[in-house]
Amino acid sequence: MNGADALIETLVANEVTACFANPGTSEMQFVSALDRQPAMRPVLCLFEGVATGAADGYGRMAGKPACTLLHLGPGYGNGLANLHNARRGFTPIVNVIGDHATYHRQYDAPLNSDIPTIVGPNSLWVKSADSPETVAAITAEAVAASYGPPGGPVSLILPADSAWLETTTKPVKAQIPVRAAPSADAVDTTAKALKAAAKPVLLLGSQATSAAALTQASRLAAAGYRVLTDTFIARQPRGAGIFQPGRMQYFGEAALADLAGVDLMIYVGTVIPVAFFAYPDRPSVLVPEGCETLTLSTRQEDSVAALTALADALGAPASGPVQPLKVAEASPTGQLTPQSAGASIARHLPEGAVICDDSVTSGGGVAVPCGTAQPHDVLALTGGAIGIGMPLAIGAGVAAPASKIISLNGDGAGMYTVQSLWTMARENLDVTVVVFANHSYRILNIEMGRTGAGNPGPSASKLLDLGNPKIDWVSLAKGLGLPAVRCTTAEDFDDAFARAMNEPGPKFIEAAI
Repeated sequence: MNGADALIETLVANEVTACFANPGTSEMQFVSALDRQPAMRPVLCLFEGVATGAADGYGRMAGKPACTLLHLGPGYGNGLANLHNARRGFTPIVNVIGDHATYHRQYDAPLNSDIPTIVGPNSLWVKSADSPETVAAITAEAVAASYGPPGGPVSLILPADSAWLETTTKPVKAQIPVRAAPSADAVDTTAKALKAAAKPVLLLGSQATSAAALTQASRLAAAGYRVLTDTFIARQPRGAGIFQPGRMQYFGEAALADLAGVDLMIYVGTVIPVAFFAYPDRPSVLVPEGCETLTLSTRQEDSVAALTALADALGAPASGPVQPLKVAEASPTGQLTPQSAGASIARHLPEGAVICDDSVTSGGGVAVPCGTAQPHDVLALTGGAIGIGMPLAIGAGVAAPASKIISLNGDGAGMYTVQSLWTMARENLDVTVVVFANHSYRILNIEMGRTGAGNPGPSASKLLDLGNPKIDWVSLAKGLGLPAVRCTTAEDFDDAFARAMNEPGPKFIEAAI
């Protein structure tokens, strides 16, 4: 047994059984050790941003970490954007980052870098296992740290000699942390404040948007209190039979207009809401002037218990409102738009599906009709770094193989991690990828005006347009191993999506909007 064996055996002993990898020379001992531990499923990704995004999707669905295998500092750097999203989504991930042998670091070889500094900003925990005897204990510590609470990526650095040298250590069980219950004082103070407020609102985030938490939040809605969620949620149930809170608006002025008159905002598993970006002469903080704020439960605490205790303290009904099942009976016709595509997705979406949403400006057209579709889960873009829709779907497909996985992407976002399609084909995942192709960074066209930068001229337009040349998505998808179709009408899309939902295996649909 060597250090690499000790690492993998400890991961498996702690139920970390999926590894999304893009290895290099420093990680060959880990790769070899996989043959000696069949419980660990290795998934090759052709770009590290795919591996890290897939680990994010897996963690959101499984409720436990996957590991990644990344090649030194540059490998981690390639995966950083989706680890930013994972940190913002509080997803447990154990990044295993290979490094030069401890004695080789001093020579500053071409791939040498300051890995602890590179990984620090997006890691809850960072350690290097500098001898094989420490690998198992440090691995268990990494797993425990990834759970937080509230959870997030951690970085375990594995020098090559720690991996290849022999050790007699046994796998170590991690001490998984438990969320603390909210204080009785917080519940009592919140209940009294709600009763006294004229127009209160509860704002939910992270664990407070889980299925169990929404059940309790619906009781508060039934008692007459308005409930909202953060704008972007890592995982949220949606559809028939599920309570659907409102959502904090994306644009700051729209959010403040929606909150006009609110005199009390209660944070449940979240913090003060702020605008996604700063704009000239517009506020950063999305709390109305004069509005009091209170925290019922922090992100570290048990928000399900907090909402239950609050509903009980207020004498709220035992149950609350849920969404009806309501979808279009007939296929949409005519021009293909995000709205017509959304109607078709809602029509054919099977119960228990998972939508991985990176559709940017097209997303609203899907979200509205899917609010009353068959019950499903939605994984959103938590950190704003586009390019996560396809990788999330890989991880979700590995974690939930019995579910239909739908990946919704803007065409600009999709090109960040298009290598994902190859992994979907290789693993034969039951994923349907939809790319809304408008041949533009549409969101940037919107934001250019909002920031006061004016209308784009000839030079500026070159940085916002994707149409010269137009990306041939069908050829790309087929070249990476997926059956693919391009849809130009609402009828075409409805037929293609219906087929994808009724056939197993990966599919690709270009929605030419």
